[in-house]
Parts: sequence; C-alpha cells; structure tokens
Amino acid sequence: MQEACGAVTGSFMVIGLKHGRLTQDRESRERIYELAREFVREFTSRNKSIACRDLLDFDISTKTGQEEARKTGIFRQKCPGFVRDAVEILEKLL
Repeated sequence: MQEACGAVTGSFMVIGLKHGRLTQDRESRERIYELAREFVREFTSRNKSIACRDLLDFDISTKTGQEEARKTGIFRQKCPGFVRDAVEILEKLL
C-alpha cells in the first residue's frame, strides 16, 4: 500500500513487545510512543522518510508499478539498507 516501510512497522512491533505490558498503563504507553517517535526521527534523518513510496520512488500500489520496481531491482538495492538502519536504531534505543 506504500505507507510505512515494513522495516519501520516491524520496529514499532519490537518496541511494543519490549516495553508493552499486558495491561497497558499510561506510563507504558507514553514510553512506547516516545521510543516510536525517536525511532521515526532517526530513520527519517537517515532516509528522508518512513513512507515506502518515498523511499523507493516507485508507485508499487499498482501492478504496473510493482513490475517496474522489480525490473530495476530496487527492492534488492534499497530495502536491505532500510532493514539495517532499523536494526541499528533499535539497538541504540533498546
């Protein structure tokens, strides 16, 4: 759908798993939100966006766009770097 990059959404899940509680109190939620905001700041600083459409510069929400993106090899060129950045940021935050 070209919204948030999968590496970003996966990172949000990691943050939630690490700092969430079964019964989420306000303090836990605020900690998760702050870590997520910090993650977004750092990821955006490195990559200019968290949106897949901006990161890849292709409209992969359409079949034609997906095919064009695959032909260029953009996923293999760029996505591993986004995953690496996400992991490095998580290591610093957690």
